[in-house]
Amino acid sequence: MTQNLLVIISDEHQARTLGCAGHPFVQTPNLDALAARGTRFENAYTPSPICVPARASFATGLYPHQTRLWDNAMPYAGQIPGWGHVLQGAGVPVESVGKLHYRAEEDPAGFDVEHIPMMVAGGVGMVWASIRKENERVEMPSRMLGEYIGPGDSKYTEYDAAVVERTEEWIGARAGTKDPWCLYVGLVAPHFPLVVAQEFYDLYPPSTLPPVKLHPDDGYKRHPWVEKQNAFANSEAKFHDAKERLAAMSAYYGLCTSLDHNIGRIMDALGAAGLADDTTVIYASDHGDNLGARGLWGKSNMYEESAAVPLIVARPGQVASVCATPVSLLDISATIPDHFGLAFENEGPGKSLYQIADEPTDNARSVFSEYHAAGAVTGAFMLRRGQWKLIHYVGFEPELFDLSDDPEELANLAQDPEYKAVLEDMTQALHAICDPEAVDAQAHQDQAEMIMGYGGRDAALKLGANAATPPPEIKP
Repeated sequence: MTQNLLVIISDEHQARTLGCAGHPFVQTPNLDALAARGTRFENAYTPSPICVPARASFATGLYPHQTRLWDNAMPYAGQIPGWGHVLQGAGVPVESVGKLHYRAEEDPAGFDVEHIPMMVAGGVGMVWASIRKENERVEMPSRMLGEYIGPGDSKYTEYDAAVVERTEEWIGARAGTKDPWCLYVGLVAPHFPLVVAQEFYDLYPPSTLPPVKLHPDDGYKRHPWVEKQNAFANSEAKFHDAKERLAAMSAYYGLCTSLDHNIGRIMDALGAAGLADDTTVIYASDHGDNLGARGLWGKSNMYEESAAVPLIVARPGQVASVCATPVSLLDISATIPDHFGLAFENEGPGKSLYQIADEPTDNARSVFSEYHAAGAVTGAFMLRRGQWKLIHYVGFEPELFDLSDDPEELANLAQDPEYKAVLEDMTQALHAICDPEAVDAQAHQDQAEMIMGYGGRDAALKLGANAATPPPEIKP
């Protein structure tokens, strides 16, 4: 009998902040337990390191340059058939609880029911952040990480609590059922604002936190594209003092453990309903967080902290394993229909994670990501293949890293003559997926047309949330 499928996607969870991934102090016992009975994909990536395009790609199994949903003002509205539609067409019950970051609840996005969904603000998202020409851009109007940083409650922690409670109720109502189902759960943590319950905050005292790598105060020079992108928000410069900066790190780590606690509650609900042995669980995040590395916060670049994501697949009765083959969220998109024996006939590159996990490591497989959103004066593109990682910036010098010898991306090899052939090979492989310059031009054109459609630059400046998307009001 086909098993149930539970897909949990968090928001802004750095791939490294997991105990099972070898983090030296972050406490994630429930995710570690999930990995201990499943497959952890240690080289997983987002198709775009920002919420809305990543989620549109996850829904459709297509790259952003295929969906042409480039940024946080271009949400998914069901206009491209996705994996949810495949399940609906086959009569498989498919529902969601929590954050989707699509356009609106009334859109046919591939779910039979959307429980307390979180969508983009006003159905339009951050239109003002789509102004990307260098001489026209505006800085973020408020501090991205939130006005208050530290222990406490926020609208996001309250929303996650409501999502978990609704999920527990949903699972409990299906105790004893025979027909397989698919449930998608969207949690917000550890996305900013960096506020978390005192019990989780206290797990990470400032005095125990290690220094971050490659900080500009220590002489590190950021790549010119990254420097321009970071100027959009420049969170590092907006901390009140060094103490608050450490509080931001404590809060982020605390949110990771809070997220893990919530996932533990969901796993307990499966057990209480007698469904643990009949349910496959997939966990991932939409993108990561820089968490102070290179003096950067949030996401929006192609370094490992931002573009890599955690990914665990736990099938009942499975033997624990770690898979090194590079994968992405688009492979989850392919896995969901495959789980129910269904074909997902799109033009995306996704491959079922079940198949990938059961095969030997494929060092020839390419995984791709792209960024055309807030703060980016031009497009950024990433290709991961085997030990190599290429970051291609339109109009700027590339970066090339050997992640086998240099997992922290400390040494850019792109200008080293010894690696000229590797750079050329990786660049050719990138161009086999898309023409970066043509894609960059298309993104700018689509964004300019969208802004004109809203009435021009002055009108666009007034459209969208100033920082984090507000969650829906939760009715008792």
